[in-house]
Amino acid sequence: DITLGYDDVAGYENDNDCFGFNIGRNANRISNAQFTLNNIKYVLAKNDGENNLHSGPHLFSKRMWHVTEYRDDSIIFEIESLHLDQGFPGNLKLTVTYTVTPENELEIVYGSTADADTLLNLTNHSYFNLNGEGSGSIVNHKTVIHAVSFTPLKAGAIPTGEVRAVDKTPMDFRKIKRIGDDINSEYEQIKIAGGYDHNWVLNTEFRKVQKFAQVEDEKAGRTMEVYTDLPGVQFYAGNFVIDEKGKNGHVYNKREGFCLETQVEPNAVNVETFHSPVLEAGEKYQSFTAYKFGVRK
Repeated sequence: DITLGYDDVAGYENDNDCFGFNIGRNANRISNAQFTLNNIKYVLAKNDGENNLHSGPHLFSKRMWHVTEYRDDSIIFEIESLHLDQGFPGNLKLTVTYTVTPENELEIVYGSTADADTLLNLTNHSYFNLNGEGSGSIVNHKTVIHAVSFTPLKAGAIPTGEVRAVDKTPMDFRKIKRIGDDINSEYEQIKIAGGYDHNWVLNTEFRKVQKFAQVEDEKAGRTMEVYTDLPGVQFYAGNFVIDEKGKNGHVYNKREGFCLETQVEPNAVNVETFHSPVLEAGEKYQSFTAYKFGVRK
């Protein structure tokens, strides 16, 4: 078992770290917990300082979803979100399909429509430890992220709006390296986030499914490849997990799991140069992410 989590539903209901959560309507942060769409200002809950994080506090993953289809290799969940739910406009219907393939992949496909223009930036917030959940630190996991740039942060973990090259910085994962090699560096971006908790701008083509990352645990020999059709990924190294009682009597702490959360850029609705998170009325939304598992050859 290589994902951090809980033994029962109550654990997920009380979770503050988003273990395995489906995040929506908008993943990541929105500055000052507000945005303007079609000349109308919308105010959200401030649940991360002055900002809104993951659309909380009434998270989608703490609600009851309906199973609309179940097969041996897949399951489809559906949820409806009414106009001004969480502060967002439009009545929205959302589906998420999980499929396990013969190639040892877990595929996640989101689909949605809304009856008014709204924001939609969905992601999965699973924490992985390829040596096994509860086995300790992930700093020795070898990692590659195909990205030549990232979006630097200012105080409050909000992107500055700049897109900065990773070259000659600790953010450069173009060649394989251990997560822990630079995670304690004095680089200003590392200090702001307490480690890695940033959006990387992927080299892949938007809306075309391509591999963008690979992670390997030397000790267990397990590998994970990640694919998406989205333009970015939040690589989070579990910097703020503290004494979280998880599965099998394990207690999770800092940097014992990592996340690769596919997305458009954080706070994109407030930055014109980022990819738009707006779903127009009647438009069909779909996004794809896959985690493919293997062993080192």
